[in-house]
Amino acid sequence: MSQPYESRRRSHPGALLSRTEAVLEAIKHDILTGELTPGQALVEAELAERFGVSKTPVREALKTLAGSGLVVMSRYRGASVREVDRSHARSVYDLRLLLEPVAAARTVAVGWRWDRAREALDIADRAADTAERSLANRDFHRALYAGCGNPLLVRSLDELRDQTALVSSVAWARQPSWKEEAREHYAILRAAEEGAADRVRELLAAHIGGFVARNFPENAAP
Repeated sequence: MSQPYESRRRSHPGALLSRTEAVLEAIKHDILTGELTPGQALVEAELAERFGVSKTPVREALKTLAGSGLVVMSRYRGASVREVDRSHARSVYDLRLLLEPVAAARTVAVGWRWDRAREALDIADRAADTAERSLANRDFHRALYAGCGNPLLVRSLDELRDQTALVSSVAWARQPSWKEEAREHYAILRAAEEGAADRVRELLAAHIGGFVARNFPENAAP
């Protein structure tokens, strides 16, 4: 179970999270580790008691998570964890496949520094659970496209980050494949460090397409 907000901190020392930020992080963590399961109702009063806060930060956190795609809000049913099926996974990854390889190649072409990308892979290698690993992987991917020079493209890809993390976590619960994906990440990083923009585009397209093909094949049951 996630900790109350008082004990949760930002990644840099000494900075306490606000109630809403801490509750948001806690709910996100529990979704990405499967403690809160796809389709599960998210009741404000229960979450407030669970995290030791009032209902207000819970309500604000759920609104933010709905905006990023991890939570679904319904007028009649309230909030629930987004369910991931083959159609949704393919929609998320199809959009990434259209945008991310191009953005990454442009980032390589401008001579971007890759310190953040390598740091993200180090964190993923040391991850304690699927949530930490998935979010570190998303940080790696962001480092690949962040310098593409097109803020609209960066924003579009940023808006997919949490949903990508959710799809990854659901897939790994069925079939742990992060070691294979980690090898692909390091190959992409080596190509980026060598300044091989075309190679990065090819490797990244194969990486994104390969993940969804392995984990959400066309002939699988819905």
